[in-house]
Amino acid sequence: MSEPLSVAIIGGGFAGIGAAIRLKQKRIDCIAIFERGREPGGTWRDNTYPGAACDIPSRLYSYSFAPNPDWSHTYSGSAEILQYIERMVDDFGLRPLFNFGHNVSGVRWDENASVWEISFDGHPPVRARAVVMASGPLANVSFPSIRGLDTYEGHKIHSARWDHDYDFTDKKVAVVGTGASGVQIVPELVKVARSVKVYQRTPGWALPRTNFATRQATKDVYRRFPATQSLARNAWFWGHESVALGVVWNSPLTRVVEAVGKLHLRRQVKDPWLRRQLTPDFRAGCKRLLMTSDFYPALQKDNCTLVTWPIARISPKGIRTVEGIEHQADVIVFATGFDVSKTGTPVPISGRDGRILADEWSTGARAYKSIAVSGYPNMYFTFGPNSGPGHSSALVYMEAQIDYLVDAISYALARNSILDVREDRQREYNVDLQRRLQKTTWNSGCSSWYLTEDGFNATMFPGFASQYVGQLKSVDYDDYTTSEYRPAEQIELTATV
Repeated sequence: MSEPLSVAIIGGGFAGIGAAIRLKQKRIDCIAIFERGREPGGTWRDNTYPGAACDIPSRLYSYSFAPNPDWSHTYSGSAEILQYIERMVDDFGLRPLFNFGHNVSGVRWDENASVWEISFDGHPPVRARAVVMASGPLANVSFPSIRGLDTYEGHKIHSARWDHDYDFTDKKVAVVGTGASGVQIVPELVKVARSVKVYQRTPGWALPRTNFATRQATKDVYRRFPATQSLARNAWFWGHESVALGVVWNSPLTRVVEAVGKLHLRRQVKDPWLRRQLTPDFRAGCKRLLMTSDFYPALQKDNCTLVTWPIARISPKGIRTVEGIEHQADVIVFATGFDVSKTGTPVPISGRDGRILADEWSTGARAYKSIAVSGYPNMYFTFGPNSGPGHSSALVYMEAQIDYLVDAISYALARNSILDVREDRQREYNVDLQRRLQKTTWNSGCSSWYLTEDGFNATMFPGFASQYVGQLKSVDYDDYTTSEYRPAEQIELTATV
């Protein structure tokens, strides 16, 4: 049997690409990236709906080790972010590492061989000494479970699987969902559709999003003096850290955030009844903040209507709401988000002694510092349990995770060893984590995708980004058990001798 890979990376989005770059910089070259799609990019390859953009400034929504002086605006659209991802792949020579069309069907720890075996649909399995699960929380999507969905005779589109061949011109459009995707899609659809009806379950706190174009002179300065771009990134970082005081915890600054949101709503929506329909009844931060200056004006266009009655069912011709009205639609756009894995796992993972991670996570996902799980040696997660930011860039958290796991993998490979986080350290970490989460706005009573149905928060980190990054600055190997890597062939040879 051929030698196992040093590292198998599952997922070719931001996390997988970042991990590959940092591993190569550590001179770990026997690695491969397994991606189910046909191109790199992950979320930003898949989300190409009209108006798709990031609500975090581009300077912060990028890796510090791969700065881009050419961002065109403060906030970049999905196409420009995808270009940045593809540029990283080419600049760091990652194309040969990619194995496209590899959908993982299972990951199993082979105790005898001291390696992970990764199985795929339609491809032979591979073995690896370490695995980086970089599939991300925003990878899987499905239509929501609404009664009558299969009876609908019109066209259905999910925001993360956009149908670019469908012509919305002069169509009656229904948009289900007013979250981060919905508020970007609606302003674009009202420009072309005959009518747009927006179905809102819960209004969100929206803050203005001012998107300035970056002057060429500024780009030139960033290119000639990279330290200036680093300073700009740090300024954005600390600015967002200050926002945490108002959105992570319920504090006097939360009232400030809410006042800004109410002022934004009052300035853009003059009708008192519509303002009332768009005013949240929960604290700012309990759900994800919406960054938009276009959504409220779009709702007030002559061809747009906000529907706040709950949806009773999907009918063959459209949507029927609970008061008995059937709203006919040529197409329904579902801006209903992703299947975030708060319980279970996106692929079957079995560890030591036949333990199944999906069973262990059935009541809520738990890990040590979001990265490692006891009983699953030499396996590391990016954007794992409780690493979600409520106020900052996901890439800040992700970069810290990548540097941590690269150090751990380098340590294990150099010493020919197996690292498995101690169960008691993992338990202590999560007890403290859940205690701290009880004091955050996310656990203050509203229903959100951050929580499981019974209220367990497996998604967010209860603190500043700087705190999260700080805990991952170095690997404390006392938190791990270490054993020798002895592949089956070596064990058999020792026994024969």
